[in-house]
This record gives sequence, structure tokens and C-alpha cells, in this order.
Amino acid sequence: MSKLLDRMSAIDPNQKPDPANRPGAIPRSAPGRMFEMTSRINEAEDKAKEAQAEAERAREELKAALQQLEILQQNVGGAGALEVDIATLVEVAGRRRKLSPSEYAELKANLAKNELMHPIVYRPLGDGRNEIVSGHNRVAIYRDELKRTTIPGIPYTGTAKSAELGAAFANLLAPSMPDFEKFRQFERLQSSGFTRSDIVEASGLSSSHVSRILAFEKLPPEALEAVALRPDRIGGNAAEEFASLASAGNAESVIKAIHALCENEALTQKRALEMARPKAPKATPPIVRSVMAGKRKLCDVTVRSGVIGLRFTGKSGEIAAEEWAAKIEAFMRTQLAAD
Repeated sequence: MSKLLDRMSAIDPNQKPDPANRPGAIPRSAPGRMFEMTSRINEAEDKAKEAQAEAERAREELKAALQQLEILQQNVGGAGALEVDIATLVEVAGRRRKLSPSEYAELKANLAKNELMHPIVYRPLGDGRNEIVSGHNRVAIYRDELKRTTIPGIPYTGTAKSAELGAAFANLLAPSMPDFEKFRQFERLQSSGFTRSDIVEASGLSSSHVSRILAFEKLPPEALEAVALRPDRIGGNAAEEFASLASAGNAESVIKAIHALCENEALTQKRALEMARPKAPKATPPIVRSVMAGKRKLCDVTVRSGVIGLRFTGKSGEIAAEEWAAKIEAFMRTQLAAD
């Protein structure tokens, strides 16, 4: 105890702490700096390994979902389908594909007259409810339009996350899928932790195609709301052009043009893009003066945007133009010399 007291009494109360001993401080000695750098490198490598492992897990989940989807597609003709009580079916928000009015009418007419050849896919939740994986519009028409109580369906045995992936790719594989609906599915996949490269690899689409589809995210929110109601009206190419115009300061005109395109069936994407582009200022009409030689007009003089023009008419107009051009040039040289 006495030795401890001796050491404490030797401490200078005014002594400032060594900055090198503070937490997080860079060591002054070469070995200390080397140890610090090594620790940082090891920490960065650990984080990289964790990110790589997470990406690998995501790819495995995506692969499993696609395999499950392939199995379900083999039953598309109805083999193995069960009659599901429609009252037990629940919908996941944002998963249903938006159909155009004509697509919805065609599907309704088809289902009213024909047997369902493409069963829905559902995931039993274990509490008597069944989550719709694919077939939302078929369920809606059976329930709301045709007033039926059951519908053919195939159970999905994967996890909730793989069901989400299966639903997204069931939509992506539809040949008539509008680009905006693909965009919505890509957004859902990205929110589930999948990168753009994962989507490119799994979907089989090119990077440029995926980038074109993701151009919708650059549109003003008001424009996206209109497109969400009529996704069939705007393709990825037009979305890219609209997004470019919006980023160049023409957001208001882009919103108006997209609203018009979604509300007017006769309006084309090309015409809507023309509506969104800034209008070129109208050209100022030239000032025209007539030079008379007595009662005969010698020529017309026009002035526009810093350009003076002389127009001679009649049979001798070309000869007169050359003569007066020489006179004007001589006059200008004389004036310049006098100045």
C-alpha cells in the first residue's frame, strides 16, 4: 500500500495526457502504426467476407425460389391442383399485377366461358388462411365478377421470402408484362436484399434492359402515380426519355404529358414526349424595307438576328445584286478607312 501511495504522490496533477494513448489515436511508433494498419485491414476483410456470404445466401434463396417456381409451372395444366376456398385467400399488398382495362375484360370473358387452365399458386399460412403467390387477378374475377366460392390452386411449400421471389418471377416471365410492372417487381426484389446484378443474373435480362426498366424510379412521384394506374401506356424507352427531360428541369411538363398519355388512349408515346419537351422560342419576324427607284421597287432589305439581306427581283435581279454588292462593299471600306 505504501508503494502505491508513493507512486500516486509522484504524479504531476498538471501533467497533460499523452495524445497517443487516447482511444482511437494513431500510434506514434512504427510498430504501433503497423499494428493499427493490420487491424484495420483485418476488419475490412471480415466485413467483405460477411457481405460476400450474405450475397451468396441471397443467391441460394433466389435459386431455390426459381426451382420451386419451375416445379409449379410443370403443373400449369391443372395436374395436382386443388379446389381452394376463395374466402381463405389473402393478398400481399403490391404483389398483384395491374392489368389494363382491355386485358382485364379479356381475362374476365375467358374465365366466364372456359375452365381455368392455369391454377393459382398459394402458400398455406397454417391458420386457415392461404397467401396468394400468383393469380391475384384470377382470384379477383372469380370472387368479385363471377361470384364463385372456390378456385383451382397449387400449394407452395417454400418460405415467405422464396414465395415473394416466386411471385416476382412468375410476373416477370409473363410475355405481356409491361416495363413498369417489371420495375415494380425489381423494386420488391431490391427491398428484399437482392442486388441489381442478382436480378440481371436470375432474370436473364441484359444490364442495359434492367437499367432501362429502372429508369421509372427517376420520374417525378406525380408521374409515377399516373403510370401505376395504366402501366401499359409507357415503356422503358419512353420512361428513360421522360426521366431525362425531368432531370433537365422540365418536371412539370413531364407530369402533364404522362397524365395526358395515361388518360387518352389516342395519344402516342411519341406525341407525349413532344408535349414534354421545352418549346423553342418563336422566331422574330424580319424587318422588311423596300428601296424604291421612283415608282419601281429596286429591292427589299431584311434585317434579322444581325443579318442584313437584299432581295432583287425581275429579270435583271441577279446582275443588280452583284453590282450593288460591290457598291456596298466599297462603301463599307470607305467608311471604315474614314473611322
